[in-house]
Amino acid sequence: MRNLILILGDQLDAESAAFDGFDQEQDAVWMAEVAYESKKVWSTKPRIAMFLTAMRHFRELLRARGWMVVYRELSEDCDVWRGEKDNEKPAIGGTFGEALGESLASLKPQRVLMVEPGEWSVREEIRAALESVKLPLEMREDRHFLCSHAEFAAHCEGRKQLRMEFFYREMRKRHGVLIDDGKPTGGDWNFDAENRKSFGKAGPPLHKAPRSFPPDEITREVIAMVGARFADHSGELAKFDWPVTAAEAEIALQDFIEYRLVEFGDWQDAMWTVEPWLFHSRLSAAMNLKLLNPRTVIAAAEKAYRDGHAPLASVEGFIRQILGWREYVRGIYWRLMPGYLDMNALDADQPLPKFYWTGDTEMACLRDSIGQTLRLGYAHHIQRLMVTGLYALMLGVRPREVHEWYLAVYVDAVEWVELPNTLGMSQYGDGGMMASKPYIATGKYIQRMSNYCAGCRFEPAEATGPKACPFTTLYWDFLLQHEPMLRKNQRMSLQVRNLSRLDNPRRKEIQKQAARIRAESANPS
Repeated sequence: MRNLILILGDQLDAESAAFDGFDQEQDAVWMAEVAYESKKVWSTKPRIAMFLTAMRHFRELLRARGWMVVYRELSEDCDVWRGEKDNEKPAIGGTFGEALGESLASLKPQRVLMVEPGEWSVREEIRAALESVKLPLEMREDRHFLCSHAEFAAHCEGRKQLRMEFFYREMRKRHGVLIDDGKPTGGDWNFDAENRKSFGKAGPPLHKAPRSFPPDEITREVIAMVGARFADHSGELAKFDWPVTAAEAEIALQDFIEYRLVEFGDWQDAMWTVEPWLFHSRLSAAMNLKLLNPRTVIAAAEKAYRDGHAPLASVEGFIRQILGWREYVRGIYWRLMPGYLDMNALDADQPLPKFYWTGDTEMACLRDSIGQTLRLGYAHHIQRLMVTGLYALMLGVRPREVHEWYLAVYVDAVEWVELPNTLGMSQYGDGGMMASKPYIATGKYIQRMSNYCAGCRFEPAEATGPKACPFTTLYWDFLLQHEPMLRKNQRMSLQVRNLSRLDNPRRKEIQKQAARIRAESANPS
């Protein structure tokens, strides 16, 4: 064997740089289902199933090309691998390094090729495994992305402070996206102010549900195996219907462009009980596993605007998430790892509440958002940022624990994209590298953007007393705790000035109630 091509679970790109120069007479592809990856953070069943079924479908795609694929499949026996050949001796292995080491001993390739992993620790683990056997490793840059490491470094050079908006404008210009005669289409770079509407009492307008992809035989086998092998993990599989192949991802994209992009802009921040999908795309998992190229997604959205099918505010807001945020957080991740993982700028020290793994809480917004997450492996960005993330931030949960929960529960969670969004933007654990301010709000924000509060015993306008909304209590307590730091942040000035409305007895009452919330959260009855 000349080259052994390593393909990880989030590298399912049929046009991957790893395949450049592939010779099916001399080369082979190696893929492995690794038990440890589902346990190093206690991944939920939907996330495990998403990765494994997408991997197995990708394996079949490559074999249909006539390529040799060495695929190590998890059996239902604890920590036992089943190889490609029926007569291959089962081997014990739990990590990528262990599984790879076992394969290298038998396959004896001249060298190993791969695209750079999306997780720093996996990259280091693979490097160490190859160094231990003195085998050459060629790690290629991932051209799935629109901004290389060198280009991001050039953007950062000379800047005292990084902000996504300026990066996003550079990307628009570089790739000619929504640009007319060298200027932003419509005259503005950002239409975010137009994309914050709530449904009001009438609720969401009539809309078509996203295209569903019922499990095929491969997916049904994975669902059965995950249900048996990972029975003690949280989450449900009865509703699993994600696109798990490139062909399905393309259908899902066209479904979004045709039926939901038109109104995505207006309602992208709105929430409603028993309405998990609303006008969102449901494409992030397919993109993060590399089943769907972001260039294809961006081009389809821009075409919808150029053809008069979708308004500019919707299209720009959607493209900003992909060409802006998605590329920006990847740049931040690789620039700041591995130290980024343990940043805790606010010295948060609370444990993650146990109800994040069950949804068993009196707070209706958290009950609905967490329950939906465990059931489907999905929540949209406002449910993540301004419900589950907001509560953890104001409660003072250790940001690494919040990160590990987000990485465990969402089917689209890959560390390069999840960590900066969670630790940086949501939890302000990096002290402002990702976000220009902490995203904090009272329960009144959730009341305005959803119908959650109508089904909740707490009153979002009250900060103390038996009906006080914990979000509102913790909001004022957060301002009181961090007032010296927040006063230095111009974007927080109005919120900090509101503290003048609180006299000393009122402040103490809020702090006392916040302390009770934290004590009950850390030691639930």
